Amino acid sequence: MISSSEYGSHSWELLVTVDHQHEEVQKEFLLQVTGDLHIGGVMLKLVEQIKISQDWSDYALWWEQKKCWLLKTHWTLDKCGVQADAKLFFTTQHKMLRLRLPNMKTVRLKVSFSSVVFKAVSDICKILNIRRSEELSLLKQSEDALKKKKKKDKNSKEPVTEDILNLCDSPVSSGLSGSPGLYSKTMTPIYDPISGTPASSTITWFSDSPLTEQNCSILALSHPDCSPETLAEMYQPRTLADKAKLNAGWLDSSRSLMEQGILEDDQLLLRFKYYTFFDLNPKYDAVRINQIYEQARWAILSEEIDCTEEEMLIFAALQAYHVSKLSLSSEAQDFTCESEVDEVEAALSNLEVTLEGGNTSNILEDITDIPKLADNLRLVRPRKLSLKTIKPYWFVFKDTSVSYFKNKESAQGEPIEKLNLKGCEVVPDVNVAAKKFGIKLLIPVADGMNEVYLRCENENQYARWMAACVLASKGKTMADSSYHPEVHKILSFLKMKNWTMSPQAVSDPENIDMKPECFISLRYTKKYKPKQLAARILEAHQNVSEMTLVEAKLRFIQAWQSLPEFGLSYYIVRFKGSKKDDVLGVSYNRLIRIDIATGDPITTWRFSNMKQWNVNWEIRQVAIEFDQNVSIAFTCLSADCKIIHEYIGGYIFLSTRSKDQNETLDEDLFHKLTGGQE
Repeated sequence: MISSSEYGSHSWELLVTVDHQHEEVQKEFLLQVTGDLHIGGVMLKLVEQIKISQDWSDYALWWEQKKCWLLKTHWTLDKCGVQADAKLFFTTQHKMLRLRLPNMKTVRLKVSFSSVVFKAVSDICKILNIRRSEELSLLKQSEDALKKKKKKDKNSKEPVTEDILNLCDSPVSSGLSGSPGLYSKTMTPIYDPISGTPASSTITWFSDSPLTEQNCSILALSHPDCSPETLAEMYQPRTLADKAKLNAGWLDSSRSLMEQGILEDDQLLLRFKYYTFFDLNPKYDAVRINQIYEQARWAILSEEIDCTEEEMLIFAALQAYHVSKLSLSSEAQDFTCESEVDEVEAALSNLEVTLEGGNTSNILEDITDIPKLADNLRLVRPRKLSLKTIKPYWFVFKDTSVSYFKNKESAQGEPIEKLNLKGCEVVPDVNVAAKKFGIKLLIPVADGMNEVYLRCENENQYARWMAACVLASKGKTMADSSYHPEVHKILSFLKMKNWTMSPQAVSDPENIDMKPECFISLRYTKKYKPKQLAARILEAHQNVSEMTLVEAKLRFIQAWQSLPEFGLSYYIVRFKGSKKDDVLGVSYNRLIRIDIATGDPITTWRFSNMKQWNVNWEIRQVAIEFDQNVSIAFTCLSADCKIIHEYIGGYIFLSTRSKDQNETLDEDLFHKLTGGQE
């Protein structure tokens, strides 16, 4: 045996394969090295031996067996653990990658394969001019979706030629920093807040970027090219288990692409991973708003998220008919019109369409006086062995609790029952056409969830009580500043659902050409004839026809956010002590345990009550501790447990953002919360 000091003092041969394009020059080189030679010295020796004059600054050493980059150039070979049996590759750090965007367009660009995915996504978003890159990540397509695509390619007679937008000349993708002007809060608006097109005065911002006017419009405007055949060929999850498969492919944000087996020119999906869209502003976020809208649109069309027939018609009227018509109109495509609207006036008008809600009156309201609601509502309790009972009671909503009494006169005494809504699930049970305005409450109890329905008389009553329930479930009262915007949001969604048929709409020949099957999911196209669907979409369209393009997209996103399943990412798990599999739904503020067979929620745990969470990497088990001595542990069966661990940490990281801070992110905090100690 030789001691380490003796081993280090002797030179030995190290085989390095060089990734270069010169066919006449060999690719494998044997270097005579010693253990105390640092990585930078190895690269210098190698370049001297190659004798090709070119820029080697983007090259680094990749250790094939260990699947890691040797980027710390001051470290010695001994410190890295590199010995004579190591296979090293000298290759570029930035390589071509194909990315499928939420709008189903594919872009090809240079991405760092040596940076962690969190940093790589940040660079990609700078190229695409998408702010708040922390909300997005990279996803490998699910096996089932790939199988369906291969089957489609096999059956198609003509070769499939994909339309790819090439952004490979980007300064950011070449490793240079992006223009800080794109992210400055004091800069001139980049986009027209009405149509979402680039403002002509700011096209110069893109002069050093591949995002020309044409490319920018491809990313910022909706291009309705979805045919019924395209929709039929898409992978459509049928069960919760299918939906869980879609979330199994998220890449690890704290490791590089190369470390995760991604090769040059592979295709990945760029998607919004975290459903907390912070600080959406039509002036700067045309690309971001359009891509969120497109992700919502495809989620609804492919039935990744469930919605009622009435809601589907609203989405059809907004997404397709209205947005596609405006996107194709010459008005929306006009890049030359200069907007000379006063900045303050424009900002005030934009407040109407941001997702923060409407104007909040009485901002300095008396915070000691918590408002309360009191009204006649009907209580519905489902019975297992009999029909459900519906009875009218006098309800009082105060703080985060609902109490009900026999009548108004008895409200001074003890209530029949007091329901604490903190941590409950609130689900709308609405059919505007049938005048049904119900609120389904799933209240956590010791052995699961207690199901209670409240029935309201009209839209206004429903909006007030629904908003109060939603806030109470998050532990907030009606004194919170978000209460009135929430009421306004619910009323605007109900107004969109409340339509009457206009004879003028049917007589319009342009409307008759509509293909409703392009805008409606397969479940409903099978149920009705195209003419019936077209007529109903046109009815729904009457309520949204006055909207501008950007407002229609924001309303669509808002309606998507109102769906009960919005923002839930599903995973199949096995809880500690359980003998059967369950589904775990991860949302921005809670975890939900769901029965895999029925789809019913069993228990909800809020992040606000979470004390700590960790992973036992040996048995791949996630353990979480909540207030009141509640603790859970589970293993993940449909994906790596690191993905769920990162989801929880990621949502907690995003909850720390505030509008006062500048847009630089605390990347170290993100990795501390999501990385784990593997």
